[in-house]
Amino acid sequence: MFTLIIFLIVISVLVFVHEAGHFVMAKRAGMRVDEFGLGFPPRLWSFRRGETRYSLNAIPFGGFVRIFGEDGSESREPRSFGAAPFLRRLSVVVAGVVMNFLFAALLLILVNFLGLRVGIFEDSTRAVATDVQVQVVQVSPGSPADAADIRSLDEIVGFRLSDGSLLKVNDPEAVQSFSFKNAGRTVTIVISRGDGPLEVPLVLRQPQGPTEGPIGVSLVQTGVVRYPWYQALWRGLLDAGLMVAAIVVGFAKLIGSLFTDGTLSAQVSGPVGIATLTGQAARIGINYLIQFTAVISLHLAVLNILPFPALDGGRLMLLIVEKIRGRALKVRTERLINGIGFLVLIALLLVVTARDIGRFF
Repeated sequence: MFTLIIFLIVISVLVFVHEAGHFVMAKRAGMRVDEFGLGFPPRLWSFRRGETRYSLNAIPFGGFVRIFGEDGSESREPRSFGAAPFLRRLSVVVAGVVMNFLFAALLLILVNFLGLRVGIFEDSTRAVATDVQVQVVQVSPGSPADAADIRSLDEIVGFRLSDGSLLKVNDPEAVQSFSFKNAGRTVTIVISRGDGPLEVPLVLRQPQGPTEGPIGVSLVQTGVVRYPWYQALWRGLLDAGLMVAAIVVGFAKLIGSLFTDGTLSAQVSGPVGIATLTGQAARIGINYLIQFTAVISLHLAVLNILPFPALDGGRLMLLIVEKIRGRALKVRTERLINGIGFLVLIALLLVVTARDIGRFF
């Protein structure tokens, strides 16, 4: 239930931001907006202010802005979508994507200011990190760590020696050095989980190759990295830009593998998978949830701008085709293209959701 509630809140916020972009730009362009809806019908509750109805609908996965004449009809009416100049219509179509990007950048600025625990791999990061820890990333099944109930995200504080003193560790190399020297012995490892430290007896195994050490864990040095507000501003924008570039490259590889090999080169998550990951991020901490929300927002932005029917990118492509041809497509043709695109998207969503259920449950 916790995961479902957090997921619905996150999706509702992102949909609201996206549709608010279309709504505000349509109003500024002088178009008549008939309805601004959160969720899809049937309608649960609504009110009218001015010429626009604001509604809350039963199906929570989405939202919409209903602009007068947006389907190409009523193009001769002065306040319809079809009657507006090309650049105004273009600005309305891309406004949702722009808002998703700006919202993600704002969240990443906030994360950079509040601070986030990250892996330390460079001296530049180490220089600004605070509360440096050695954390468990992964536990090998059947390993001594697995038998001792050591878990991912546990902090390894050190080892309790035979004389009662504590040998503290501050990097993975120190843990490896101690464990290899004491392979085959029983040691007491001190870990931090939740509110306090735990002392756990651990029987170290003999090393079983370069990838399987005496404890059976993957470790990383982490620290909390935060920046003053004036640095957080440009770092948040930079992070958003770099993430968009990475997402675009990922989408390109995904589509390329689908056409060349007939397979997906990466795992694709639908609502079930995203909900599960959202719940996991929320349980780690609010800062991680904020960062994950930014990542989802950027994925929505890139996905929506793809030139596929029923998406913003598809509508943008139809506008460009209209501009090149000098006249719009027939209303019936445009509706058919968008309808087919919508059915394909629903089919893909069902397939991905079925795969998610198999992966996570």
